[in-house]
Amino acid sequence: MSMRNTTMRYGTLAGLALAVFATSLSAAEPLPGIQPRSQAPTLGTPMSADDITAWNLTIFPDGRGLPPGHGTPDQGGTLFAAHCERCHGVEGRGATADELVGPPTPPTDADPNKSIGSYWPYATTIFDFIRRNKPPETSGSLSNDEIYSLTAYLLAANKIIGTQDVIDAKSLAQVKMPNRDGFVRIDAP
Repeated sequence: MSMRNTTMRYGTLAGLALAVFATSLSAAEPLPGIQPRSQAPTLGTPMSADDITAWNLTIFPDGRGLPPGHGTPDQGGTLFAAHCERCHGVEGRGATADELVGPPTPPTDADPNKSIGSYWPYATTIFDFIRRNKPPETSGSLSNDEIYSLTAYLLAANKIIGTQDVIDAKSLAQVKMPNRDGFVRIDAP
């Protein structure tokens, strides 16, 4: 018998033995001291309805998901100086963190301006981002009114809304950002 045939025969026998062993394990009684698993492992506790509500922060471009509240650019300016200026610079012109206020020109290779007025396609994204991430050391600590005020401040600083405008769920969803049409829309199936 050739070496090749011997190797194939032993390989086939080993595979057959493994299949028989696996089948016998699945039908066998559990080993002493080992409990059979009748359900998935318990990994934590189920989330309550309140827990789910607290995590359900999704805000859509059309304003769905925006909470009640309102704010003005003046109120937001005070908050920006207290919470944001040390990283984003005076009037949002950039420091250790990104520049938030800039000319409303679409980004190019020569000028990859990603400030709010030139890059962000939806005003509701500003509210969403602030609510989830700012201020970084205590994210989630700002009230809805404070977030609306900061959003209003940034929109006014980028000359997208007036300095006297009031932003709330309805008005924020109606803001048309300068570069809204500068993106290719991709619809998920």
